[in-house]
Amino acid sequence: MPRFADFVRTATAAGRLVVQPRMGFGELARMRAGLTAVRDCRATTVGTITLDSYTRVGDYASARRALREGADLNGFPLLAHGAGAVRDLLREVSGDAFPVQVRHGSPLPLDLFRTMVAAGVDATEGGPVSYCLPYGRVPLPEAADNWARCSELAAGAPDPMHLETFGGCMLGQLCPPSLLVALSVLEAMFFHEHGLRSISLSYAQQVHLGQDMEALAALRELAGEHLPGVQWHVTLYTYMGVFPRTPIGSYRLLEDSVRLAVHSGTERLIVKTPAEARRIPAIEENAEALEFADAVARQAAADCADTNCPPPTDTGLLTEARTLIGATLELGRTVGSALVTAFARGVLDVPYCLHRDNAGAARAVIDEQGLLSWSRAGGMPVTVRDTDAVGTSPLTADRLTTMLAYNERRYDREDMVGSLLRSAA
Repeated sequence: MPRFADFVRTATAAGRLVVQPRMGFGELARMRAGLTAVRDCRATTVGTITLDSYTRVGDYASARRALREGADLNGFPLLAHGAGAVRDLLREVSGDAFPVQVRHGSPLPLDLFRTMVAAGVDATEGGPVSYCLPYGRVPLPEAADNWARCSELAAGAPDPMHLETFGGCMLGQLCPPSLLVALSVLEAMFFHEHGLRSISLSYAQQVHLGQDMEALAALRELAGEHLPGVQWHVTLYTYMGVFPRTPIGSYRLLEDSVRLAVHSGTERLIVKTPAEARRIPAIEENAEALEFADAVARQAAADCADTNCPPPTDTGLLTEARTLIGATLELGRTVGSALVTAFARGVLDVPYCLHRDNAGAARAVIDEQGLLSWSRAGGMPVTVRDTDAVGTSPLTADRLTTMLAYNERRYDREDMVGSLLRSAA
Protein backbone atom coordinates (compact mmCIF):
# COMPACT_ATOMS: atom_id res chain seq x y z
CA MET A 1 0.00 0.00 0.00
CA PRO A 2 1.41 3.45 -0.89
CA ARG A 3 2.41 5.55 2.11
CA PHE A 4 -0.24 8.17 1.34
CA ALA A 5 -3.09 5.63 1.32
CA ASP A 6 -1.76 3.90 4.42
CA PHE A 7 -1.74 7.19 6.35
CA VAL A 8 -5.37 7.93 5.39
CA ARG A 9 -6.44 4.40 6.31
CA THR A 10 -4.76 4.63 9.72
CA ALA A 11 -6.32 8.05 10.44
CA THR A 12 -9.76 6.78 9.46
CA ALA A 13 -9.42 3.78 11.76
CA ALA A 14 -8.63 6.22 14.58
CA GLY A 15 -11.76 8.26 13.81
CA ARG A 16 -9.85 11.25 12.40
CA LEU A 17 -10.68 13.27 9.28
CA VAL A 18 -7.58 13.96 7.17
CA VAL A 19 -7.44 17.60 6.09
CA GLN A 20 -5.32 18.92 3.24
CA PRO A 21 -4.60 22.39 1.78
CA ARG A 22 -4.33 23.54 -1.83
CA MET A 23 -0.80 24.93 -1.60
CA GLY A 24 2.01 25.62 -4.04
CA PHE A 25 4.92 28.09 -4.13
CA GLY A 26 7.62 28.64 -6.72
CA GLU A 27 10.71 28.80 -4.53
CA LEU A 28 12.06 25.69 -2.83
CA ALA A 29 12.56 27.46 0.49
CA ARG A 30 8.99 28.74 0.59
CA MET A 31 7.57 25.40 -0.50
CA ARG A 32 9.57 23.75 2.28
CA ALA A 33 8.25 26.29 4.79
CA GLY A 34 4.67 25.71 3.63
CA LEU A 35 4.91 21.94 3.93
CA THR A 36 6.55 22.22 7.33
CA ALA A 37 3.77 24.50 8.60
CA VAL A 38 1.10 22.07 7.38
CA ARG A 39 2.94 19.13 8.96
CA ASP A 40 3.16 20.94 12.29
CA CYS A 41 -0.52 22.01 12.39
CA ARG A 42 -2.73 20.91 15.26
CA ALA A 43 -4.64 18.70 12.85
CA THR A 44 -4.39 15.39 11.00
CA THR A 45 -2.82 16.63 7.79
CA VAL A 46 -1.25 15.53 4.54
CA GLY A 47 0.84 17.91 2.44
CA THR A 48 0.22 19.36 -1.00
CA ILE A 49 2.56 20.56 -3.72
CA THR A 50 0.43 22.35 -6.32
CA LEU A 51 2.18 23.05 -9.61
CA ASP A 52 2.33 26.36 -11.47
CA SER A 53 0.35 27.16 -14.62
CA TYR A 54 3.40 27.11 -16.94
CA THR A 55 4.27 23.58 -15.87
CA ARG A 56 0.65 22.45 -16.15
CA VAL A 57 0.53 23.30 -19.86
CA GLY A 58 4.02 21.99 -20.63
CA ASP A 59 5.73 25.39 -20.99
CA TYR A 60 8.76 24.31 -18.99
CA ALA A 61 11.03 26.97 -20.54
CA SER A 62 8.86 29.78 -19.16
CA ALA A 63 8.77 28.11 -15.75
CA ARG A 64 12.58 27.85 -15.70
CA ARG A 65 12.93 31.48 -16.80
CA ALA A 66 10.51 32.70 -14.12
CA LEU A 67 12.39 30.73 -11.49
CA ARG A 68 15.75 32.05 -12.69
CA GLU A 69 14.54 35.67 -12.75
CA GLY A 70 12.78 35.46 -9.39
CA ALA A 71 9.35 36.16 -10.88
CA ASP A 72 6.24 35.18 -8.94
CA LEU A 73 4.75 31.81 -9.85
CA ASN A 74 1.30 30.57 -8.88
CA GLY A 75 2.63 27.16 -7.92
CA PHE A 76 5.66 24.88 -7.76
CA PRO A 77 7.61 24.34 -11.04
CA LEU A 78 8.33 20.64 -10.57
CA LEU A 79 10.33 20.04 -13.76
CA ALA A 80 12.28 23.30 -13.41
CA HIS A 81 13.50 22.20 -9.98
CA GLY A 82 14.14 18.64 -11.15
CA ALA A 83 13.65 15.20 -9.63
CA GLY A 84 16.72 15.42 -7.38
CA ALA A 85 15.64 18.67 -5.71
CA VAL A 86 12.10 17.37 -5.26
CA ARG A 87 13.37 14.13 -3.74
CA ASP A 88 15.52 16.11 -1.31
CA LEU A 89 12.57 18.33 -0.40
CA LEU A 90 10.35 15.35 0.33
CA ARG A 91 13.08 13.64 2.32
CA GLU A 92 13.39 16.73 4.53
CA VAL A 93 9.70 17.35 5.29
CA SER A 94 7.67 14.20 4.61
CA GLY A 95 7.53 10.68 6.00
CA ASP A 96 5.15 7.97 7.11
CA ALA A 97 3.42 10.45 9.44
CA PHE A 98 3.19 13.18 6.79
CA PRO A 99 2.85 12.05 3.17
CA VAL A 100 2.64 14.60 0.36
CA GLN A 101 0.50 14.73 -2.78
CA VAL A 102 1.43 16.57 -6.00
CA ARG A 103 -1.49 18.34 -7.69
CA HIS A 104 -1.09 19.73 -11.19
CA GLY A 105 -4.00 20.19 -13.67
CA SER A 106 -2.27 18.94 -16.82
CA PRO A 107 -4.19 17.10 -19.58
CA LEU A 108 -0.88 15.65 -20.89
CA PRO A 109 1.17 14.91 -17.77
CA LEU A 110 3.53 12.15 -18.91
CA ASP A 111 6.66 14.29 -18.35
CA LEU A 112 5.35 15.19 -14.90
CA PHE A 113 4.74 11.55 -14.02
CA ARG A 114 8.25 10.60 -15.11
CA THR A 115 9.70 13.26 -12.82
CA MET A 116 7.37 12.34 -9.95
CA VAL A 117 8.33 8.68 -10.18
CA ALA A 118 12.02 9.61 -10.24
CA ALA A 119 11.51 11.86 -7.20
CA GLY A 120 9.61 9.20 -5.23
CA VAL A 121 6.37 11.17 -4.97
CA ASP A 122 3.74 9.44 -2.79
CA ALA A 123 0.57 10.51 -4.58
CA THR A 124 -0.91 12.65 -7.31
CA GLU A 125 -4.30 13.26 -8.94
CA GLY A 126 -6.23 14.12 -12.10
CA GLY A 127 -7.77 12.06 -14.86
CA PRO A 128 -8.25 11.74 -18.63
CA VAL A 129 -11.57 13.63 -18.58
CA SER A 130 -11.34 15.86 -15.52
CA TYR A 131 -7.93 17.29 -16.46
CA CYS A 132 -8.79 17.62 -20.14
CA LEU A 133 -12.25 19.10 -20.69
CA PRO A 134 -12.07 22.02 -18.23
CA TYR A 135 -8.46 23.07 -18.81
CA GLY A 136 -7.67 23.51 -22.48
CA ARG A 137 -8.00 22.36 -26.07
CA VAL A 138 -6.22 19.00 -25.98
CA PRO A 139 -8.41 16.41 -27.78
CA LEU A 140 -9.96 13.93 -25.37
CA PRO A 141 -8.59 10.83 -27.21
CA GLU A 142 -5.06 12.27 -26.89
CA ALA A 143 -5.54 12.97 -23.18
CA ALA A 144 -6.93 9.47 -22.58
CA ASP A 145 -3.93 7.87 -24.29
CA ASN A 146 -1.48 10.04 -22.32
CA TRP A 147 -3.22 9.30 -19.02
CA ALA A 148 -3.18 5.56 -19.78
CA ARG A 149 0.60 5.71 -20.10
CA CYS A 150 0.84 7.80 -16.92
CA SER A 151 -1.28 5.35 -14.96
CA GLU A 152 0.84 2.40 -16.08
CA LEU A 153 4.00 4.30 -15.17
CA ALA A 154 2.63 5.10 -11.70
CA ALA A 155 1.46 1.52 -11.17
CA GLY A 156 4.83 0.08 -12.15
CA ALA A 157 6.98 2.50 -10.16
CA PRO A 158 9.37 1.07 -7.53
CA ASP A 159 7.12 2.72 -4.95
CA PRO A 160 3.64 2.60 -6.57
CA MET A 161 1.74 5.86 -6.33
CA HIS A 162 -1.68 6.60 -4.98
CA LEU A 163 -3.84 8.26 -7.64
CA GLU A 164 -6.91 10.43 -6.99
CA THR A 165 -9.52 10.99 -9.67
CA PHE A 166 -10.59 14.61 -10.13
CA GLY A 167 -13.77 13.48 -11.92
CA GLY A 168 -16.06 14.52 -9.06
CA CYS A 169 -14.98 18.17 -9.39
CA MET A 170 -15.82 18.99 -13.02
CA LEU A 171 -15.83 22.80 -13.51
CA GLY A 172 -16.15 23.20 -9.75
CA GLN A 173 -19.86 24.04 -9.76
CA LEU A 174 -23.18 23.73 -11.63
CA CYS A 175 -22.59 20.10 -12.63
CA PRO A 176 -25.36 17.87 -11.23
CA PRO A 177 -24.09 15.36 -8.64
CA SER A 178 -25.14 12.25 -10.58
CA LEU A 179 -22.69 13.14 -13.34
CA LEU A 180 -19.95 14.03 -10.85
CA VAL A 181 -20.37 10.65 -9.15
CA ALA A 182 -20.41 8.79 -12.48
CA LEU A 183 -17.27 10.54 -13.75
CA SER A 184 -15.41 9.95 -10.50
CA VAL A 185 -16.17 6.22 -10.62
CA LEU A 186 -15.39 5.94 -14.35
CA GLU A 187 -12.00 7.63 -13.96
CA ALA A 188 -11.22 5.39 -10.98
CA MET A 189 -12.09 2.37 -13.15
CA PHE A 190 -9.78 3.78 -15.84
CA PHE A 191 -6.92 3.94 -13.31
CA HIS A 192 -7.66 0.40 -12.14
CA GLU A 193 -7.75 -0.83 -15.73
CA HIS A 194 -4.19 0.44 -16.15
CA GLY A 195 -2.81 -1.21 -13.05
CA LEU A 196 -3.46 1.13 -10.12
CA ARG A 197 -4.51 -0.56 -6.89
CA SER A 198 -4.62 2.47 -4.58
CA ILE A 199 -7.15 5.09 -5.66
CA SER A 200 -9.26 7.85 -4.16
CA LEU A 201 -12.51 9.15 -5.60
CA SER A 202 -13.31 12.86 -5.44
CA TYR A 203 -16.49 14.84 -5.01
CA ALA A 204 -16.84 18.62 -4.78
CA GLN A 205 -19.32 20.17 -2.33
CA GLN A 206 -22.16 21.78 -4.26
CA VAL A 207 -25.15 23.88 -3.13
CA HIS A 208 -27.40 21.59 -1.05
CA LEU A 209 -26.07 19.62 1.93
CA GLY A 210 -28.73 16.92 1.76
CA GLN A 211 -28.09 16.36 -1.94
CA ASP A 212 -24.34 16.20 -1.27
CA MET A 213 -24.96 13.58 1.43
CA GLU A 214 -26.96 11.55 -1.11
CA ALA A 215 -24.17 11.94 -3.71
CA LEU A 216 -21.41 10.81 -1.35
CA ALA A 217 -23.44 7.75 -0.32
CA ALA A 218 -23.96 6.90 -4.01
CA LEU A 219 -20.25 7.37 -4.71
CA ARG A 220 -19.30 4.94 -1.96
CA GLU A 221 -21.81 2.33 -3.11
CA LEU A 222 -20.76 2.50 -6.76
CA ALA A 223 -17.05 2.45 -5.88
CA GLY A 224 -17.68 -0.73 -3.92
CA GLU A 225 -19.41 -2.27 -6.94
CA HIS A 226 -16.86 -1.29 -9.60
CA LEU A 227 -13.47 -1.38 -7.87
CA PRO A 228 -12.89 -4.96 -6.69
CA GLY A 229 -9.47 -5.57 -5.20
CA VAL A 230 -8.74 -1.84 -4.95
CA GLN A 231 -7.81 0.01 -1.76
CA TRP A 232 -9.85 3.21 -2.08
CA HIS A 233 -11.16 6.15 -0.10
CA VAL A 234 -13.29 9.23 -0.79
CA THR A 235 -12.01 12.80 -0.94
CA LEU A 236 -14.35 15.78 -0.51
CA TYR A 237 -13.50 19.26 -1.76
CA THR A 238 -14.74 22.34 0.04
CA TYR A 239 -16.85 24.28 -2.46
CA MET A 240 -14.80 25.11 -5.58
CA GLY A 241 -17.06 27.74 -7.16
CA VAL A 242 -17.46 31.46 -6.44
CA PHE A 243 -16.42 31.72 -2.80
CA PRO A 244 -17.92 33.96 -0.09
CA ARG A 245 -16.13 37.28 0.33
CA THR A 246 -16.65 37.78 4.06
CA PRO A 247 -14.59 35.87 6.65
CA ILE A 248 -17.76 34.70 8.43
CA GLY A 249 -19.32 33.48 5.18
CA SER A 250 -16.12 31.67 4.22
CA TYR A 251 -15.79 29.91 7.57
CA ARG A 252 -19.48 28.95 7.55
CA LEU A 253 -19.04 27.32 4.15
CA LEU A 254 -15.89 25.54 5.31
CA GLU A 255 -17.68 24.41 8.47
CA ASP A 256 -20.50 22.91 6.41
CA SER A 257 -18.00 21.05 4.22
CA VAL A 258 -16.34 19.59 7.33
CA ARG A 259 -19.66 18.45 8.78
CA LEU A 260 -20.58 16.99 5.39
CA ALA A 261 -17.32 15.04 5.35
CA VAL A 262 -17.70 13.72 8.89
CA HIS A 263 -21.36 12.74 8.64
CA SER A 264 -20.92 11.07 5.24
CA GLY A 265 -17.93 9.00 6.36
CA THR A 266 -15.57 10.76 3.97
CA GLU A 267 -11.93 10.11 4.78
CA ARG A 268 -10.16 13.21 3.41
CA LEU A 269 -11.13 16.86 2.93
CA ILE A 270 -9.47 19.47 0.69
CA VAL A 271 -9.76 22.71 2.64
CA LYS A 272 -10.13 26.27 1.32
CA THR A 273 -9.47 29.52 3.19
CA PRO A 274 -11.23 32.89 3.54
CA ALA A 275 -8.59 34.37 1.19
CA GLU A 276 -9.85 32.27 -1.75
CA ALA A 277 -12.14 35.01 -3.12
CA ARG A 278 -9.28 37.49 -3.42
CA ARG A 279 -5.87 35.85 -3.86
CA ILE A 280 -3.64 32.82 -3.29
CA PRO A 281 -3.65 32.10 0.47
CA ALA A 282 -0.56 32.66 2.59
CA ILE A 283 1.06 29.83 4.54
CA GLU A 284 -0.42 31.07 7.82
CA GLU A 285 -3.92 31.27 6.34
CA ASN A 286 -3.72 27.69 5.15
CA ALA A 287 -2.59 26.55 8.60
CA GLU A 288 -5.43 28.43 10.31
CA ALA A 289 -8.04 26.92 7.98
CA LEU A 290 -6.68 23.41 8.55
CA GLU A 291 -6.78 23.79 12.34
CA PHE A 292 -10.30 25.23 12.15
CA ALA A 293 -11.43 22.28 10.01
CA ASP A 294 -9.88 19.79 12.42
CA ALA A 295 -11.63 21.41 15.41
CA VAL A 296 -15.00 21.32 13.63
CA ALA A 297 -14.42 17.69 12.63
CA ARG A 298 -13.74 16.66 16.21
CA GLN A 299 -16.92 18.38 17.38
CA ALA A 300 -19.03 16.92 14.58
CA ALA A 301 -17.73 13.42 15.30
CA ALA A 302 -18.53 13.81 18.99
CA ASP A 303 -22.02 15.17 18.39
CA CYS A 304 -24.02 12.42 16.72
CA ALA A 305 -27.19 14.50 16.94
CA ASP A 306 -25.69 17.43 15.06
CA THR A 307 -28.49 19.24 13.23
CA ASN A 308 -26.24 21.31 10.98
CA CYS A 309 -25.87 18.47 8.49
CA PRO A 310 -29.29 17.29 7.29
CA PRO A 311 -30.12 13.73 6.22
CA PRO A 312 -29.59 12.75 2.58
CA THR A 313 -32.20 13.73 0.04
CA ASP A 314 -33.86 11.00 -2.01
CA THR A 315 -33.79 12.20 -5.61
CA GLY A 316 -32.82 8.97 -7.35
CA LEU A 317 -29.22 10.12 -7.69
CA LEU A 318 -27.75 6.63 -7.22
CA THR A 319 -29.91 5.16 -9.97
CA GLU A 320 -29.06 8.01 -12.34
CA ALA A 321 -25.32 7.73 -11.71
CA ARG A 322 -25.46 3.94 -12.16
CA THR A 323 -27.31 4.43 -15.45
CA LEU A 324 -24.68 6.89 -16.71
CA ILE A 325 -21.88 4.47 -15.83
CA GLY A 326 -23.65 1.55 -17.50
CA ALA A 327 -24.50 3.51 -20.66
CA THR A 328 -20.86 4.58 -20.95
CA LEU A 329 -19.32 1.15 -20.41
CA GLU A 330 -21.50 -0.29 -23.19
CA LEU A 331 -19.72 1.93 -25.72
CA GLY A 332 -16.21 0.49 -25.60
CA ARG A 333 -14.11 -2.56 -24.83
CA THR A 334 -11.99 -0.52 -22.45
CA VAL A 335 -12.96 2.20 -20.01
CA GLY A 336 -10.80 4.69 -21.91
CA SER A 337 -12.40 4.01 -25.28
CA ALA A 338 -15.86 4.02 -23.69
CA LEU A 339 -15.25 7.44 -22.16
CA VAL A 340 -14.10 8.91 -25.47
CA THR A 341 -17.11 7.47 -27.34
CA ALA A 342 -19.56 8.52 -24.63
CA PHE A 343 -18.51 12.16 -24.96
CA ALA A 344 -18.47 11.96 -28.76
CA ARG A 345 -22.10 10.75 -28.71
CA GLY A 346 -23.28 13.04 -25.94
CA VAL A 347 -24.03 10.16 -23.55
CA LEU A 348 -21.77 12.07 -21.17
CA ASP A 349 -22.09 15.85 -21.43
CA VAL A 350 -20.81 18.40 -18.89
CA PRO A 351 -23.06 21.48 -18.63
CA TYR A 352 -21.40 24.79 -19.53
CA CYS A 353 -18.15 23.09 -20.59
CA LEU A 354 -16.84 24.68 -23.82
CA HIS A 355 -14.34 21.98 -24.85
CA ARG A 356 -14.87 20.88 -28.46
CA ASP A 357 -15.16 17.21 -27.45
CA ASN A 358 -18.07 18.00 -25.11
CA ALA A 359 -21.51 18.02 -26.74
CA GLY A 360 -22.68 21.09 -24.81
CA ALA A 361 -26.35 20.14 -25.12
CA ALA A 362 -27.07 19.45 -21.44
CA ARG A 363 -27.93 22.21 -18.98
CA ALA A 364 -28.37 22.38 -15.21
CA VAL A 365 -30.05 24.80 -12.81
CA ILE A 366 -30.40 25.41 -9.10
CA ASP A 367 -34.10 24.77 -8.64
CA GLU A 368 -36.66 26.22 -6.22
CA GLN A 369 -35.70 23.66 -3.55
CA GLY A 370 -32.04 24.66 -3.81
CA LEU A 371 -31.15 21.38 -5.54
CA LEU A 372 -28.78 21.18 -8.49
CA SER A 373 -30.93 19.62 -11.21
CA TRP A 374 -30.98 18.94 -14.93
CA SER A 375 -32.97 21.42 -17.00
CA ARG A 376 -31.96 19.94 -20.36
CA ALA A 377 -30.73 16.40 -20.93
CA GLY A 378 -29.28 16.52 -24.43
CA GLY A 379 -28.31 12.93 -25.27
CA MET A 380 -27.79 11.86 -21.67
CA PRO A 381 -29.91 9.19 -19.93
CA VAL A 382 -30.87 11.54 -17.08
CA THR A 383 -34.14 12.83 -15.65
CA VAL A 384 -35.22 16.44 -16.17
CA ARG A 385 -37.31 17.59 -13.22
CA ASP A 386 -40.50 19.15 -14.64
CA THR A 387 -41.68 20.38 -11.23
CA ASP A 388 -39.29 23.32 -11.29
CA ALA A 389 -40.78 26.45 -12.79
CA VAL A 390 -37.43 28.20 -12.51
CA GLY A 391 -35.68 25.40 -14.37
CA THR A 392 -38.00 25.66 -17.38
CA SER A 393 -37.50 29.40 -17.87
CA PRO A 394 -34.93 30.58 -20.43
CA LEU A 395 -31.31 30.58 -19.32
CA THR A 396 -29.97 34.12 -19.66
CA ALA A 397 -26.52 35.48 -18.87
CA ASP A 398 -27.94 37.25 -15.81
CA ARG A 399 -29.53 34.06 -14.54
CA LEU A 400 -26.34 32.06 -15.05
CA THR A 401 -24.37 34.71 -13.16
CA THR A 402 -26.92 34.57 -10.34
CA MET A 403 -26.56 30.79 -10.09
CA LEU A 404 -22.77 31.01 -10.12
CA ALA A 405 -22.92 33.36 -7.12
CA TYR A 406 -25.52 31.29 -5.23
CA ASN A 407 -23.24 30.10 -2.41
CA GLU A 408 -21.41 33.42 -2.21
CA ARG A 409 -24.68 35.25 -1.53
CA ARG A 410 -26.09 32.58 0.74
CA TYR A 411 -23.09 32.34 3.06
CA ASP A 412 -22.28 36.06 3.08
CA ARG A 413 -25.88 37.00 3.94
CA GLU A 414 -25.50 36.32 7.67
CA ASP A 415 -22.50 38.62 7.97
CA MET A 416 -24.17 41.35 5.92
CA VAL A 417 -27.37 41.21 7.99
CA GLY A 418 -25.31 41.35 11.17
CA SER A 419 -23.44 44.41 9.90
CA LEU A 420 -26.71 46.19 9.08
CA LEU A 421 -28.13 45.43 12.53
CA ARG A 422 -24.96 46.69 14.20
CA SER A 423 -25.09 49.88 12.13
CA ALA A 424 -28.75 50.45 13.02
CA ALA A 425 -27.99 50.01 16.72
